[in-house]
Amino acid sequence: MERLCASSDVPEGEVFQVDLGDGRVLAVYRFEDAVFATDDLCSHGDASLADGEIEDGKIVCPYHLGSFCIKTGEPTGAPCSVPIKTYQVEEIDGEIMLIA
Repeated sequence: MERLCASSDVPEGEVFQVDLGDGRVLAVYRFEDAVFATDDLCSHGDASLADGEIEDGKIVCPYHLGSFCIKTGEPTGAPCSVPIKTYQVEEIDGEIMLIA
């Protein structure tokens, strides 16, 4: 397991960007009191999803307003059509951990 951030870094309905330092940048979400993580980069364009807004379980890209399901990474709104990678995460003792 790898620590991503403190639980307090991701309030309900918010997104937090985590740079793992190995070329991977993730967006960590808290929605309906659960945590999720995806690649941070929108598959449609060069936009950080951590700068987007969560709406009904979807992350809305700040550039072109396309969206993805934060649970599955599947595109849910045009112009996004290519899924983003999701990661399994778990909240343990006040920390959000990436499950390898």
